[in-house]
Amino acid sequence: MTTDELLARESIRHTLASYNMAGDRLRVDDLVAVFTEDGILESEGVPEKDAFRNVGRDEIRAWMTRWGGGSRDPDPVHPSTFIRHHLSTCQIEFAGPGTAQVRTYWVAYTDIGPDHCGYYLDAFRKVGDRWLIAHRKVRMDWTAPGSLYTSVVEKLRR
Repeated sequence: MTTDELLARESIRHTLASYNMAGDRLRVDDLVAVFTEDGILESEGVPEKDAFRNVGRDEIRAWMTRWGGGSRDPDPVHPSTFIRHHLSTCQIEFAGPGTAQVRTYWVAYTDIGPDHCGYYLDAFRKVGDRWLIAHRKVRMDWTAPGSLYTSVVEKLRR
């Protein structure tokens, strides 16, 4: 493994963490910044009523803005007072110069404890000195009984 590859891997891991930190804290601009200009954020393997697909930073920004202000919002999209996504196993495969395929497992905790989990399937692209998400598929593998997030996507689609 070369030094350049090690640096690329660390940059990709930084982008993964930045996405989750921004999403959990509802920092929309920070979340949007981890995507390429033409980036895609979509669900995979979920019921049609829960599916979403957002293409480009403007659509991703609009999608995230609809989440509102969390527990301070008078009409929150979910009843949770906090959410924390934790990343675990992450496999990074370089597909060519400036591109990588990444699979990362995650679990989200809310007021009820483990709430839901799954994995991200990402295509990364190097843009300048940064590795950004060009295409993210969010796969949900499990939700807890009483999950605080099972109806969020459906509510956001209204």
